[in-house]
Amino acid sequence: MKATKYLCTALFFILSLPIAKAQAERNKSLLQSITLGWEIEIKAGFRIGGTAPIPLPEEIREIKGYNPTLSVPLEANITKWFGEGRTWGLTTGLKLENKNMTTKARVKNYSTEIIGDGGETVRGRWTGNVETKVRNTYITLPVLAAFRLNKRWTLRAGPYASVLTEGEFSGHVYDGYLRENDPTGSKIEFTDGRIAVYDFSDELRHFAYGIQAGVSWRAFKHLNVHADVSWGLNDIFKSDFHTITFAMYPIYADFGIGYVF
Repeated sequence: MKATKYLCTALFFILSLPIAKAQAERNKSLLQSITLGWEIEIKAGFRIGGTAPIPLPEEIREIKGYNPTLSVPLEANITKWFGEGRTWGLTTGLKLENKNMTTKARVKNYSTEIIGDGGETVRGRWTGNVETKVRNTYITLPVLAAFRLNKRWTLRAGPYASVLTEGEFSGHVYDGYLRENDPTGSKIEFTDGRIAVYDFSDELRHFAYGIQAGVSWRAFKHLNVHADVSWGLNDIFKSDFHTITFAMYPIYADFGIGYVF
């Protein structure tokens, strides 16, 4: 009886092998049809650029120093390719990014609001030197059209939307003087190493949008090399903030690599 039982079990196993193999082939075919035309990529790199008025206003007479500081954007995106040739596609995803810089400038009649020695706030027109620090962190959603020039080169361009998660816009003034309220107001001098600080971090806008364009080169089967430029289209400050009299836009270039799954 036991021998018969084992024989029946073995026979059932042998007969079920073709059925299992056929089912595995069907599952593989279904998975391929679902994932056909989809591409997932993880990207990282470094960034240079700045947050600046366009064009440069007459109040800014000279740029005396610039430091982009360390900024490493991280991104996960997915691309859906269309058509038989997979030439056109749509790319979207999420990006964690910093838009940082430190600048030094010489200005004249520059509208600002400083914190005095006693902690009081003084608004007016500054003539002298200014050092500004920008440290803004965003979560960004790009929606880009993609076009494959060939097997190695791909172009992408489109809009993006960002949410500010952490922001800083601060600095100090030195070697100059402030005219309270307007260019003819009372004169307050800051010389001989004396400085006055300012901080407009609370006035930063929480939602930003702009355009992005770039190119990628397929170096290896799973490795891309990227170059991208992003240009903000709305002022980084809230609409009711008027201390700085001109709009400022983030303009940055990214260079990095991506792993394609």
